[in-house]
Amino acid sequence: MNDAEPLIARIPADIARPDKIAYGLTARQLAILAVTGGIAASTYYAFRQLVPVVVIAAVALPLVALGSALALGRRDGLPLDRFALAAVLFLRSPKKVVAAPDGIASPPVWCRLRGQLPGPLSLPVRAVRSDGALELADGGTAVLVETSTLSFHLRTADEQASLVGAFGRWLNSLDACAQILLRARPVDLAGLVEALERRAEHLSHPALARAAAEHAAFLSQLNRSRDLLVRQVLIVIRDMHPPRGRRSIARDASAAVVLRRAAETQRALAALGLTANVLDADEASRVLTECLDPGGWHPTRAALPDELITGLEAR
Repeated sequence: MNDAEPLIARIPADIARPDKIAYGLTARQLAILAVTGGIAASTYYAFRQLVPVVVIAAVALPLVALGSALALGRRDGLPLDRFALAAVLFLRSPKKVVAAPDGIASPPVWCRLRGQLPGPLSLPVRAVRSDGALELADGGTAVLVETSTLSFHLRTADEQASLVGAFGRWLNSLDACAQILLRARPVDLAGLVEALERRAEHLSHPALARAAAEHAAFLSQLNRSRDLLVRQVLIVIRDMHPPRGRRSIARDASAAVVLRRAAETQRALAALGLTANVLDADEASRVLTECLDPGGWHPTRAALPDELITGLEAR
């Protein structure tokens, strides 16, 4: 038995944490405190000869408290100044949005408008190609790779070191942006239960049929009694700088680049014992639909505009 020590590396949860410049504060916090202090000092020197100090303090102290709260406070994992900026942008943004690539047309002059017009819906993905590549709104392309998981803690120290080395080689081979997304989505076992019950009737031995029926009953009870979730691991590989030229040729070239990188990722993760699958157009569309409407019911796949919908698919 190998008693080698396992590899342990402590990584902070917030890997994008800004550097602390002085007194345990970041440059953003120091800038907010400096601006707040400058405004308070300017107020004092400008009005000290005109109004009593108590009045100046009554005006300056709330300003200093507000600046200190914005610089040092946090809310929902965000610095309070960024949280306040996001709140202001949310309040100013339209609450109703519609799919309008050409913009929202203004109503005619004779129409009396009540309320505000809806805003255009801005999505990061402009189109899903037939090969599975995503055409992004900013001009780039991306592809989704779904991968399985493995149990790291059940491996020996040598196996863990081998897995870490293989994963590190894949990370070092990346020459573009990549994102690892972990999703937990609801799952319905009704189809699996129905398949088990249907196949149990055709099993050759009565004991096998009885075991299959009991397993189907257990899955059915589990499906009714709990909200089941399944974990999905997605790797998003993106081409940040698509080639210039004709738009159609540039899109095809950029899609070919991300698909090649996805195939390389698929081969690299196979060394870890992971099963990776590059999502095609239907699977990528389904993932995007579930991300935009989490928890909702979605059919198996979306039909194309000129595709016939049969009764089985509609059900």
